[in-house]
Amino acid sequence: MTKQKSFFHISHSTETRLGIFIIALLVISWGVYKIEHTVSSTPAISVPAPIALPITGTQAASVVPAVSVIQAVSQKEIVYADKTKKQVVFTFDGGAGAQSTEEILRILAKHHVKGTFFLTGKFIETYPALVKSIRQAGHEIFNHTYSHPYLTKSSDENIGIELRTMEQRLKDVIGISPKPYFRPPYGDRDARVLAAAFKEGYQSVYWSTDALDWKETSGITGAEVTKRILSNLTPGAIYLMHLGDTITGAILDDVFTVIESKGYAIVSLTEAL
Repeated sequence: MTKQKSFFHISHSTETRLGIFIIALLVISWGVYKIEHTVSSTPAISVPAPIALPITGTQAASVVPAVSVIQAVSQKEIVYADKTKKQVVFTFDGGAGAQSTEEILRILAKHHVKGTFFLTGKFIETYPALVKSIRQAGHEIFNHTYSHPYLTKSSDENIGIELRTMEQRLKDVIGISPKPYFRPPYGDRDARVLAAAFKEGYQSVYWSTDALDWKETSGITGAEVTKRILSNLTPGAIYLMHLGDTITGAILDDVFTVIESKGYAIVSLTEAL
């Protein structure tokens, strides 16, 4: 007689397979637990943002410029550079005209000097090609407001608008910010103006000597401007000159030659501070 298997009877092979299946489930469950535990306990990795490099050339206007992270470090106005070194700074303001700009760039290149330019937003709008040439030659460009107003007669709000508008115009053309320095038009400023500009991220740069080249239409001569520059030659001097006259371009080469013969270095603003 054949012995019938009980309903609860399980063969040895079935027991083996069942055991393997249970072990596999345990292994998988343990693996899932470890993965979840590891992910939840691992700190997030901070990935640095890409560095935005200055953009130059013809492509600059078509690229959204990077936001500047440079801010003014002091509300105190700069009048002189470092007086402990035998060096001077020539700064060139660009507002309405550009008569001497190309000649200034040629002379700066001849003397291997890095220049410092304070430009208005309207100058940038009118002469974008010159602004690109200034930048491509490696010179510094800072803020001279958008429309060249008297800032002591402007509200804090309008001072901010003037500075921000010029900054945007510069970014539109060459993709850089003019921060952290600005020069008040006409040298017109007071404590309130300096404070308002500082809130916008700017420090004022004045001058130790105004060359008075801008008085060309009033009859001042190149010889008189040259004498004024050389008679005020001193370590750390910051000279104010302009792009919108013909005197600057006519005398600058000779002025640089004399200053260098006296053992002075001619450097940019940031190099001299």
